[in-house]
Amino acid sequence: MFLPRDKRRAITALYAFCREVDDVVDECTDEQVARTTLNWWRAQVAEIYGGKPQHPVAKALVPVVQQFNMSRENLLEIIDGMEMDLDQARYPDFKSLQLYCYRVASVVGLLAAEIFGYTDRRTQKYAHDLGIAFQLTNIIRDVGEDARRNRIYLPMDELQQFGVTAAEILNAKETENFQKLMAFQVERAQRYYRQALEHLPEVDRKAQRTGLIMAVIYRTTLDEVVASGCHVLKERVSLTPLRKLWLACKTWLKS
Repeated sequence: MFLPRDKRRAITALYAFCREVDDVVDECTDEQVARTTLNWWRAQVAEIYGGKPQHPVAKALVPVVQQFNMSRENLLEIIDGMEMDLDQARYPDFKSLQLYCYRVASVVGLLAAEIFGYTDRRTQKYAHDLGIAFQLTNIIRDVGEDARRNRIYLPMDELQQFGVTAAEILNAKETENFQKLMAFQVERAQRYYRQALEHLPEVDRKAQRTGLIMAVIYRTTLDEVVASGCHVLKERVSLTPLRKLWLACKTWLKS
């Protein structure tokens, strides 16, 4: 809604690509079939940059990658991130989780920043950190939903630090220690939001307004999780479309 037509088409194609490769992992019950399909998408990426891609989404990306300087390596990095969900359902520490967040979110942020446009390279750091903040917000919001898929994205060493067991999370057992663990996760996500906004140069603020709208919506979702008591093991907080629209309009007018 807030982008000119060419950028709207571009961001739609990028989102569709992310959706396609994410669904390969989330919806395919056979791991080997999922890996084979991801490899097929890697071949499609190669075709985007010099061949004749078959998939409609890959075809839609051909003019986008040329117009907005989107690198093949970044698209492949996103696929690598999705494949991490096939390789592991636990993360020993934040450093290993950070790689996952970078691949599935920061890289998307960097590509989106290319579409929105920028002149100062510091905007790349903003996009990187904002992507991490978005993914950490998703992880916090979806702890229960992920646990029902036998996935725990909260770092294992931090569970141990706060006296929370994996079994408690998998069985949706909320404890005082779990609440302390979640407060720690929320503060880290907020720190990434603060860092991201500090990195955004004033000269690129107008061009990046769409990203700022997303930041407000995601950050408000995080605030709502906290306001609801962080009962993420059994409930999933979300904003209504009308509230998202109101936040978007308010942010657009302020930016």
